Amino acid sequence: MGAFLAKTPAQLGAILRGFRKQRGLTQQTVADRLGLPQKMVSLAETHPDRLPLTRLFQLLDALGVELTLGDASSPGPRRKVEW
Repeated sequence: MGAFLAKTPAQLGAILRGFRKQRGLTQQTVADRLGLPQKMVSLAETHPDRLPLTRLFQLLDALGVELTLGDASSPGPRRKVEW
C-alpha cells in the first residue's frame, strides 16, 4: 500500500482503518487477534489520540504495519491520506 503521512490523530485513524480494510479485516477480526473488545479497535480508528502507545504498536503488528518516523524538513517519498 505504500507510506502515508499522518500529521494529526484523525489522519492516523484513517490510515489504520485503510490498512485494515485493504487487508479485508473487520474490526472484530483484528480485536480477536489482539484479545481485545471490538470497541478498542473502533476507538483506535476514530480517536487514536486516546490509544495507549503500547496498544498502538500491538494494533500495528496485528495489521502487519510498521511505524516509520522521518525529518519533517527533509524531502522524501510521502503520500497524503486519501481515505
